[in-house]
Amino acid sequence: MTPSTVQEVFDGMPGAFRAHKAEGVQMVFQFHITGDESGDWSVSIADGQCAVNPGTHPDPTTTLTLSDKNWLKLVAGKLNPAMALMTGKLKIGGDMMAAQRLGSLFKLG
Repeated sequence: MTPSTVQEVFDGMPGAFRAHKAEGVQMVFQFHITGDESGDWSVSIADGQCAVNPGTHPDPTTTLTLSDKNWLKLVAGKLNPAMALMTGKLKIGGDMMAAQRLGSLFKLG
């Protein structure tokens, strides 16, 4: 099932987490989603565990900003992350290499 709302994506992230790919990983993804379903969520990875929380984290490793529609397309595999970044549909702040690990840490879409 492909999530149809931004909240469904974040609710499903703990179940989509690939703990075996996160050994020794300590990072926080901060998502700033704009549009009709706007909001902020932090996704913390530590000790092979994943925690998703609404709101902002005081010290994220990387921050991803994109619209609700583009986030849903990205998760569904209908928007290439590199293309989204190059065309300004996705903005990344902080550690760019950490942002690139998102796809390997979660099985989304």
